[in-house]
Amino acid sequence: MRPTAKAMIRPMAPRPIRRALVSLLGLTAVFTPAEVRAEISLPAGFTATVYVTGEGNNSAMSGAAGVGMPSTGSLAVDHTGALYLARTGRRYSGGEYEYLSPIYRVPPGGGRVTPQTEPRFFHGPPLNNSQVSADLAGRQVFVTTFDRDRRVGVVYRLVDGQMRLLAGGAAEAGAAPLLVQPEGVAVNRAGHVFVADRERGVVVRLDAEGRVLDGSFARVVRPRVIAMDEADHLWIGADAGAEAPWQPGPGQIWRVSPEGQARLVLEGPVAQGLAPGPGGVMFVAARQGAYVFALTPEGEQIVLARFTHGDAPRALTVVPATPETRTAGMAGDLFVAVIRSGVFGLNEIIRITGPFADLTSRRR
Repeated sequence: MRPTAKAMIRPMAPRPIRRALVSLLGLTAVFTPAEVRAEISLPAGFTATVYVTGEGNNSAMSGAAGVGMPSTGSLAVDHTGALYLARTGRRYSGGEYEYLSPIYRVPPGGGRVTPQTEPRFFHGPPLNNSQVSADLAGRQVFVTTFDRDRRVGVVYRLVDGQMRLLAGGAAEAGAAPLLVQPEGVAVNRAGHVFVADRERGVVVRLDAEGRVLDGSFARVVRPRVIAMDEADHLWIGADAGAEAPWQPGPGQIWRVSPEGQARLVLEGPVAQGLAPGPGGVMFVAARQGAYVFALTPEGEQIVLARFTHGDAPRALTVVPATPETRTAGMAGDLFVAVIRSGVFGLNEIIRITGPFADLTSRRR
């Protein structure tokens, strides 16, 4: 799998896609002026609002309470518009401990997480090192988890708050486990389920019942986030040169055809999140660069959002277009988990709305 295209960075067009400074924390009824510091730079016609926040929660770094909900490293939205969040644990730290963290479900309209309200958002049992994903239509929500030592991993379907085993777990005596460190999940139109195993450096392809179709559909270095576009091409965000996702990399983003032919689209940013956008592009959260961009199959970057004052994107997802989400007025919107002021232990979820099709149609 050798690179076949060089990445291009496209400047923002002055009209109609020009930058507009929008207060990321513009809900003045929620925040005091001292807290309204960060800005998000967006093209004209786009707006950003805080969708999920919190107060009174402790930062994992300082132990002090602040604005924001406990950190979340992955997002997914189902067909009803409900938002699922996997709270991150000490996934890349050593030590003899078990660190269970909950899955959240936030109904359409958003929410505020406090120590008192947090339990009402819990959905399913707490797990080690969990991540959430969904298929393009939002009809299936998946959760991956792996043990403290990264020796055995599992992928579940999340149905009505119940974890239903799809694949993985302890292998028979003498056999290697199918999954070691499963991370992101994606689904194609045939219903095949793709699971990134970061430790093994492979993406596994399963059928809808969890049977193995290809134990190494793609091989890259440290694959972590994956997403399927509407043309059934699998996109892989690989940490590659970064031993941990928060390191600068260089990372890699690959695009794999339905036949399994992989092509390196971009090298440099470590993708914290991938989400399919209109026109065949993939939205990417670049934590180190503090920006979100649309990436074309040719390697062209179209910047959507830039963050300031230590804020940075951590994960993102696109709301599927369904009758329920259209009625709710949220179909096609982009949700982004944002680290506030460099404190990864407290995050907020922002909702970006705007003419995404216009943004991505202005391609060379």
